[in-house]
Amino acid sequence: MSVIAPHRAAKPLQRKNNARLRRLYPYFLIGPAAVLTLVFLVYPVGSVFYYSLQHSNVTQPWNDGFAGQDNFVAMGADPLFWRSLTFTLQWVVVEVGLQFIFGLALALLINKTFIGRALARSLVFSPWAVSGILTTTIWILIYNPSTGIGRYLADIGIGEYGVSLLSGSGTTFWAVVLAEMWKGIPFFAILILADLQSVSLELYESADVDGAGTLRKFLSITWPHIRQAVVIATLLRAVWEFNNVDLLYTLTGGGPAGATTTLPLYVAQTAIHDRDFGYGSALTVVAFMILTFFSLVYLRITKSKEDDK
Repeated sequence: MSVIAPHRAAKPLQRKNNARLRRLYPYFLIGPAAVLTLVFLVYPVGSVFYYSLQHSNVTQPWNDGFAGQDNFVAMGADPLFWRSLTFTLQWVVVEVGLQFIFGLALALLINKTFIGRALARSLVFSPWAVSGILTTTIWILIYNPSTGIGRYLADIGIGEYGVSLLSGSGTTFWAVVLAEMWKGIPFFAILILADLQSVSLELYESADVDGAGTLRKFLSITWPHIRQAVVIATLLRAVWEFNNVDLLYTLTGGGPAGATTTLPLYVAQTAIHDRDFGYGSALTVVAFMILTFFSLVYLRITKSKEDDK
């Protein structure tokens, strides 16, 4: 009768445990990230969807309970919702369109070689480094009716003294558009300039030999190189402008009379000021669906760009 030594019998068990640890090792690595994703992403989003189906108003606790589709039905008959959604789309289209045009022009300008180009680049990029609060403070001072640009316009006969550009129905929109452009144009300029730097000068020299004009060189050489950067920058900026709350809230508070209230700002007013978390969550779900669409388009484009490499 043979007897198996204890240390020889333990080796298969040890190899089995090692193989199990190797299988579990990837899960130990991704575990913390998965927990953080659940806590900071899945749970908040799930809570919004849950409360969108509830009557949850702090000022009317006797009505709390399951609401089903009631919040979404009420949204369809809410003129403030439609006005904020319409203004949001107008705000995004105008802001992103103007920021792209001026950002492209600045990128083409500072891509050329001239005396003081480094200083010009620093001045162009500096607004992007300024915090949102400081940006708002700067433009509040600029639009101050007593000491700002309104006073100087009145001095030359344009407008009246003491009238704020942020309170007039005809001036408020363009006043906030200009303030946001000041910070958004450098974003386009930075991304487009980064792609312009990769364009070979030999291509432009060959085009000069062929007698191509400025427009022809832009359409045939420059634009194909920067097209992907422009599309990605446009989508990213559209998402950010859609979510713009800080500048509009601090400059106008959504006024006058709700004229500059975007959908996220309406969500904040409904959920924070009015304490109607159910209806505010339903508004957030609609904003979430719109932004998800833009995110899917962005991921689709970035994926195609990676596939082209």
